Amino acid sequence: MRAVFMGTPEIAATVLKSVLASRHEVIAVVTQTDKPKGRGHEMAFPPVKEVALEAGIPVLQPQRARDEAFIEELRALNPDIILVAAYGKLLPKAILDMPKFGCINVHASLLPKYRGASPIQWAVLNGDEKSGVTIMHMAETMDTGDIIMTEEVVLAADETAGTLHDKLAEIGGPLLVTAMDALENGRAPRIRQNEEEATHVKMLDKTMGDIDFTKSALQLERWIRGLNPWPTAYTKLDGKMCKLWRAEVISAEDLSKEEKNNTPGTVFTVNKDSFDVLTGEGALRVKELQLEGKRKMTAEEFLRGFKLEAGTVLGR
Repeated sequence: MRAVFMGTPEIAATVLKSVLASRHEVIAVVTQTDKPKGRGHEMAFPPVKEVALEAGIPVLQPQRARDEAFIEELRALNPDIILVAAYGKLLPKAILDMPKFGCINVHASLLPKYRGASPIQWAVLNGDEKSGVTIMHMAETMDTGDIIMTEEVVLAADETAGTLHDKLAEIGGPLLVTAMDALENGRAPRIRQNEEEATHVKMLDKTMGDIDFTKSALQLERWIRGLNPWPTAYTKLDGKMCKLWRAEVISAEDLSKEEKNNTPGTVFTVNKDSFDVLTGEGALRVKELQLEGKRKMTAEEFLRGFKLEAGTVLGR
């Protein structure tokens, strides 16, 4: 099939590579506009654009998907199918109805669970046992279209949003190609989503990373993993920003009565390779962190150069 591919970030770039390696032809790539990046604010290409240019494929970067000039440009390409993976913008009906085989989306959750933005992170934040990828027909409302096929992934005990992202990116491309083959052969199933089971997730923002130590250690440990690598879970140590990258849960049953009497956020034990912080239920054993102005390091490395004492209260 002759396909137009629409996507922007790393996960979409990985999916695009799978389509490029298949027997199908990508005739154009659509991605968001270049944006300033890093401390120097230099203009940077979206990851999908980099892959497309390397493959010699034309790249379109409209300001809005609803622009009539862009719609006409797509129509002139006359694609058999439009493939969408984390493009970042809703498509108008004029585009959804354009290709013979429709517009097909790669969504990083097992729909109808986690419609919307940030499904990868919320699977970790909520402590889900599994996640996956859904290939679906696109509809005018976000992530509501009929499902073609899914593939599940079991989350590891130490899964982060970053590691889950990479797993779903790797299975998303081959699954999309399989769905394209099935559509072309007229063998693709079309399964309506159960609206009663639908859940929606919001976009992440940096304020979500501010750790509330009155919450349980179990919830906070998931929070640390679910916000890794962005926006990261953080607190303050001696007035400086301190990102927490890895921690373990200490159950409330393993704490003494004296330890439980501390204020949540209090460091009550400093070990050689970690330190323990009281939470609303149980405690966190911090194993990896990053103090403002410093590189990410293990707690053991950190404690060799920073005198952390029991009784220190984080968040101040």
